[in-house]
Amino acid sequence: MTVEATSAGAILFRDTRGQREYLLLKSRPGDWEFPKGGVEGEEELQQTAIREVKEEAGIHDFRLLDGFREDYDYVFEAGGKTIHKTVHLFIAKSYEASAELSTEHRDLQWRDYEQAVNTVTQDGPREILEQAHEYLNELKEADEI
Repeated sequence: MTVEATSAGAILFRDTRGQREYLLLKSRPGDWEFPKGGVEGEEELQQTAIREVKEEAGIHDFRLLDGFREDYDYVFEAGGKTIHKTVHLFIAKSYEASAELSTEHRDLQWRDYEQAVNTVTQDGPREILEQAHEYLNELKEADEI
């Protein structure tokens, strides 16, 4: 029997001296990923993403950008069960220069796009980062960020 699970998170970026950088977190198993976690209770997906950014990155001054949400899914085994997890990722702009490492992760790094896309471990999040980067480029060209 497969158990369904839902997570939400954010591709968090900041502008540093005209350069866009993305926050990556190194999970305990060693994957580089974005702040994300399971939906709790009756939370909306955006509420989960906001809570997870605060909990996993220690960033409180940020905002989710409208108009972007992409999903990926994967299957894994845990506690003798097969789990099918769907992850919903939003884009968030950080107004803080630094982040704090949570106990859930081994490391964190702000990376420019080329570094980030080559560091993200899994295909699903990497493809969504590519889409998010293009979306942000379009917003910048339209002078909306």
